[in-house]
Amino acid sequence: MSAPPRVLGVIPARFASSRFPGKALVTLQNKPILQHVWEKSRKAASLSEVLIATDDDRIFAAAQAFGASVVMTSTDHLSGTDRVSEAALAKDCEIVVNIQGDEPLIDPAAIDLAAQALIDDPSLVMSTLKKRISEPSEIMNPNVVKVVTAGSGDAIYFSRCPIPYNRGVNEAYFKHIGLYVYRKDFLLNYSSMPVGPLERAESLEQLRALENGHRIRVLETEYESLGVDTPQDLERVIELLESSALKKGIPTHHG
Repeated sequence: MSAPPRVLGVIPARFASSRFPGKALVTLQNKPILQHVWEKSRKAASLSEVLIATDDDRIFAAAQAFGASVVMTSTDHLSGTDRVSEAALAKDCEIVVNIQGDEPLIDPAAIDLAAQALIDDPSLVMSTLKKRISEPSEIMNPNVVKVVTAGSGDAIYFSRCPIPYNRGVNEAYFKHIGLYVYRKDFLLNYSSMPVGPLERAESLEQLRALENGHRIRVLETEYESLGVDTPQDLERVIELLESSALKKGIPTHHG
């Protein structure tokens, strides 16, 4: 019986952020946000290793301080995907998971769900997640990316528009949860693939795979992605953490 494929989790983290500079190192319950992401990711059973990839000395030093494996990458990358690709290049792995560095509430089970698709099906090169939309305002919100899938579970299209169009039918809408899993060789070639008109129009990088004829398997999850893009987002995360702690009878505090 062959050994299971090695799965590398990579957390891209940069200091620069137009809306919230230095957010990766902002303290949340006495730990940097990045440390929360790293600790949660390490609980994912599918991951053989978790690595932080950055281009900033402050993040590099902080990651080392809390015990993470961390690599310094180029400052020229245009996207987190490119940073993840560079970090994975020298690693012995078959599958790479791109874990957002600003989601301190990341669910390890969501990581395992997406990764398992590529573990189980060697023909797949990419997978991601979707969640049923329960808040009607999200359907029309262009910042909430919608996805429609085929019966196979593969993505048909991702859009900032409400898809499918609703002609009075009580149709379910799904939003895309931006956690990506790649076959390593596919990831290393991703940035060199042609950027098509759909990706340019929607400004959605995942459309590059579809426009170049590749399948993306989309798994349904109950995980609610909550990235910290603004100080207001941070306050919401603090409220959620404190609410959860109170339910468990745990004293709350944050720095």
